[in-house]
Amino acid sequence: MSTFQILMFAATLFFAYQIYRHVQTLEDQSPPSNGVNVKSGSQPINIKQWIDNADSAYEKGELEAAQLALQEAFAIDPNNPEVLNKLAFVTAKLGDRLQAIELYERSLELDENDDLTHNAIASLYRGEMAYERAQDHYLKAIEIDDAYPQTFYNYGNLLVDMDEIEEARAMYKRALELQSDFPEAREALLSLGAHRG
Repeated sequence: MSTFQILMFAATLFFAYQIYRHVQTLEDQSPPSNGVNVKSGSQPINIKQWIDNADSAYEKGELEAAQLALQEAFAIDPNNPEVLNKLAFVTAKLGDRLQAIELYERSLELDENDDLTHNAIASLYRGEMAYERAQDHYLKAIEIDDAYPQTFYNYGNLLVDMDEIEEARAMYKRALELQSDFPEAREALLSLGAHRG
């Protein structure tokens, strides 16, 4: 793996974490009236508490505990995009990218206009070398929000993988137009200087 690929991989992981953090700021949905008991005789735990438990576990690096809490939240409300996105993220971090893709796809069925979810699933498809599917999701993310520099950077990384160097160069330039202090995009663009396209 070249230094450039390592840098792109590290940036992708950072972006995935940013998505997870963004999802935490989304507006909470009203929990359903039914709760889930942790133990017999304890107070019911609602969906927000399960999400909070998952967030706390994730911050401590306890990915399995975070996944279990999110699975409990999912059992309460399987149509909650916040739960689906967080569960997909943690599932991917635990190494099951295909299950994570399924969860993100389900989230997009509920809200097809979430550019961050399109970004997240595109990164997973890229990891599976399903480049055309990844490209479709990056283009959809750009259609939804054409002023988010991270999308252009991520799409540029995909285009490098696809050996479409000139198109990748254009994406990195666009990311820098939108955010001049974007060192990863600047480094990626400089690294393409040696490529002739």
